Amino acid sequence: MKMGVSLLSSLPAFLVFILFFTFCLLADPVLGITSHYKFDVELHNVTRLCHTKSIVSVNGQFPGPRIVAREGDQLLIKVVNHVPNNISIHWHGIRQLRSGWADGPAYVTQCPIQTGQSYVYNFTIVGQRGTLFWHAHISWLRATVYGPIVILPKRGIAYPFAKPYKEVPIILGEWFNSDPEAVISQALQTGGGPNVSDAYTINGLPGPLYNCSAKDTFMLKVKPGKTYLLRLINAALNDELFFSIANHTLTVVDVDALYVKPFETDTLLIAPGQTTNVILKTKPIYPNATFFMTARPYVTGQGTFDNSTVAGILEYESVPNSLHSSVSIKMLPLFKPILPALNDTSFATSFASKLRSLASAQYPANVPRKVDKQFFFTVGLGTSPCQHNQTCQGPNGTKFAASVNNVSFGMPTTALLQAHFFGQSNGVYTPDFPSSPIIPFNYTGTPPSNTMVSNGTKVVVLPFNTSVELVMQDTSILGAESHPLHLHGFNFFVVGQGFGNFDPNKDPAKFNLIDPVERNTIGVPSGGWVAIRFVADNPGVWFMHCHLEVHTSWGLKMAWIVLDGELPNQKLPPPPADLPKC
Repeated sequence: MKMGVSLLSSLPAFLVFILFFTFCLLADPVLGITSHYKFDVELHNVTRLCHTKSIVSVNGQFPGPRIVAREGDQLLIKVVNHVPNNISIHWHGIRQLRSGWADGPAYVTQCPIQTGQSYVYNFTIVGQRGTLFWHAHISWLRATVYGPIVILPKRGIAYPFAKPYKEVPIILGEWFNSDPEAVISQALQTGGGPNVSDAYTINGLPGPLYNCSAKDTFMLKVKPGKTYLLRLINAALNDELFFSIANHTLTVVDVDALYVKPFETDTLLIAPGQTTNVILKTKPIYPNATFFMTARPYVTGQGTFDNSTVAGILEYESVPNSLHSSVSIKMLPLFKPILPALNDTSFATSFASKLRSLASAQYPANVPRKVDKQFFFTVGLGTSPCQHNQTCQGPNGTKFAASVNNVSFGMPTTALLQAHFFGQSNGVYTPDFPSSPIIPFNYTGTPPSNTMVSNGTKVVVLPFNTSVELVMQDTSILGAESHPLHLHGFNFFVVGQGFGNFDPNKDPAKFNLIDPVERNTIGVPSGGWVAIRFVADNPGVWFMHCHLEVHTSWGLKMAWIVLDGELPNQKLPPPPADLPKC
């Protein structure tokens, strides 16, 4: 300590001031700190369900490493690609204010990182606290390349609920015995639906309800009379999931890194791309029992799906030297939760209706009251023609497709953001994405006989600060289905939802403009519609797509371009020097 003081005293005054100022900056609770991470993307062997295979992972971990930061922190994450596949990483739900170069979707905001190359993702967390996650954003690599992002409040700022005794990330995923890249490659070639997964996982573990899997079970050890904050993430590829813990009530406090009005529930519904923070209050005294936590799919479509259940175990720690301490866990009764039926849309609707913004003085719900531009997008499935001399396995010999406003999005071979920023859009994209269906029809009634989609790389261009209202309408083409839509670069307010066809004359009168939930991924109800509002205050190119990966692969995606504003802090800076090249 003395050495430090004598060293400081020997330095010139201006240097001491700079050192002190730098220290204050680093320690400033408002400005946050800078954290560095290194992600080595590599192959490593993993065994599940008695199947050993080589998976793409980060730092040899499955699931990948946890990122922990505070609101206001800057993150510098160097991703190095050691695998044969191209890779890019998306920081799902991070606003990326004026840092669109770090958003991550391949061929949208960047070219992918090629084998042997690296890229530093540089972004700051602004106005968010809760749970998000990171995942690969190219092809189906996110099946194994994912991990949690824990965002703590700024220093000195408390949660709007009692501080939990402990916090535990719980990531729901999907396991394929085969290579997921081969699964989607085969499906796109044949035009049929892809093979389904072999198991669901909790923190990478399928649990005891699958063959050859009892040893791979997530155990959550808890103490009686405590509160635990469970940070739930659905990182599954293609399935919305119900989640419940037997004989325990959960209190929802946060979704998609935004606080909500707390409410109690026995069961959650969480779509791919969504996160939910819940408080678990453990029983006041040792219960002489163990409890399953289980997840299984909510299914609305007509295709095949993985109809299985993942289970973890909630185990109470006994007091040492008590009567319970010598009792084996295998001797205790095991309680199992009762989950809703696979197609329980009434539960899905009821659960969604309970989600409301906190809308407090500290955490207001700044819902756009005036709307500058209205959009009406149909989202759903369709078909595309089979190539000559090929037999296809889609409906009536066609290939499965998916679209927004009947445009199936074609991925470019260069990144949209570079093309936009440097004014080189010719041959890359066109700014003529339709703001409503070109041919209206009875969207949830008898489907039209022609189910063919159009193809194109079309975008919507928005002036800076445009206030947007978007209604997304499910269609009955090849079956009504719930679609979890994710918007990059923004949170949005869910101002209304309903079943059947959206009625522009009657439905807006019922919109909630007081405390609608704010999030980044929302399920378009099966056979229904959802209305969202957001302000386009983030210049760049922003992907919007279904987070059921099979639907994204089939073309259920599009992009928004938000132009620069007039002020310097309303413009997107130039790309970093190490931005990957195509």
